[in-house]
Amino acid sequence: MFNGGFMLLSALVSFIYKDGVTFQIGLAGILTLVIGVVAMLLTRSHKKEMNKREGYIVVAFGWVIMSLSGTLPYVLTGSIPNFTNAFFETISGYTTTGASILNDIEIMPKGILFWRSTTHWIGGMGIIVLAIAILPLLGIGGMQLFAAEAPGPSGDKLHPRITDTAKRLWLIYFGYTIAETLLLQLAGMSFFDAINHSMATLSTGGFSTKNASVAYWNHQPIIQYIIILFMFLAGSNFVLSYFAFKGKVQKIINDEEFKLYFKFIFVFTIIAALIIYFRADVSISSIQHPMVWGAGESAFRHALFQVLTVITTTGFITADYTLWTPFLLVFFFGLMFLGGSAGSTAGGVKVVRHLILIKNGFLEFKRTLHPNAIVPVRYNNKAINRFIVFNILAFFILYMLSFIVGALVFSMFQIDFQSSIGLSASSLGNIGPALGNFGPVNNYSALPPLAKWWSSFLMLIGRLELFTVLILFTPFFWRNR
Repeated sequence: MFNGGFMLLSALVSFIYKDGVTFQIGLAGILTLVIGVVAMLLTRSHKKEMNKREGYIVVAFGWVIMSLSGTLPYVLTGSIPNFTNAFFETISGYTTTGASILNDIEIMPKGILFWRSTTHWIGGMGIIVLAIAILPLLGIGGMQLFAAEAPGPSGDKLHPRITDTAKRLWLIYFGYTIAETLLLQLAGMSFFDAINHSMATLSTGGFSTKNASVAYWNHQPIIQYIIILFMFLAGSNFVLSYFAFKGKVQKIINDEEFKLYFKFIFVFTIIAALIIYFRADVSISSIQHPMVWGAGESAFRHALFQVLTVITTTGFITADYTLWTPFLLVFFFGLMFLGGSAGSTAGGVKVVRHLILIKNGFLEFKRTLHPNAIVPVRYNNKAINRFIVFNILAFFILYMLSFIVGALVFSMFQIDFQSSIGLSASSLGNIGPALGNFGPVNNYSALPPLAKWWSSFLMLIGRLELFTVLILFTPFFWRNR
């Protein structure tokens, strides 16, 4: 029903811009709403209690069903008549990956472009609630670390806490989207471009209304700096934004993950900017209007933008970073495995997991010297339960195995080595642009149909923290209690 409501909103946008597909998008919305109402009526007498097993099923199948119904506007309007392509575009939207099969975005009807951006926005909003309110209850991937700090009642009842947390975080998410839209408009974007790019930024999605993505505005650096600011906010824990609005700045300053997230961006930007300035030719890799405020500013802006867009897994582009020396090609490939903060809309491994892994690695030296000592891993001055550390280690191993298997499967479709590892890392990390033939200035239209389904699967498991989906493939999950 939620999905159908947003389709009707897209139909309204289509009507306002008179793009000729209002009826088709409206029909898609009505069909989706009807299915939702029927499903609600059929299950109204069922108990609303949910244990872990049902939690996994609801989360995994919820994303799949949203993606299946989300294909209707594309198929009914004929914008993407092929179902495989329509599903790929839709799941890429909901998982906030931003990988596209569209060769000419600018000829698409306005209502379809708005729906495309809306899939990002819905997916990003869902991920915030998923990460803050639901995944910690399922015990997934160390998400318990910050669950206690999520806003809302701290009673034992599950439902009030999730509801209260969701409302507050959605309000922040919505507020940021409005703020970025207004700022982009003031900077010179049209309202339509501004709202679409705001939805794509806050969800760390990356769908643009222009074929050249954000490089279209390389002649207007202020627009790119606004997007940079909101990419940074979208890649940080939304709970910290809540604390900021409550005036609890000290909590942000003391948060270890936020400090490491900021340091990563600062250090990596300096490295990239220096190499671009001294070794790379931005005018070759930049799609249009490479320099406005001088070579130094241009090198810094492109470096900061591309570091942020990869770390936060947004996927916007201002230039083709694969042309910035072999070192920077490998450098940005490595950043694909970093990810943003936990509790953000960003994909990837997440900074907090890297932080715990690094701390645990160093403590292993101490444990080797003092085998009888109890040396717990600490996060934000609190000792972490060793089971959370084991969970994070398991997640990291599973993530790397998924990446390797993902690349192997892509190579089976006669895709070259660089493109295969790029596709696997990008799909799994929900980044969008990959490497090789599927780099920043290309799209995914050349992928064979089966490879698109495989990429869609990687997007889904990456977005839903691996365990949520992969546990459904284990025999013991389906055994009777």
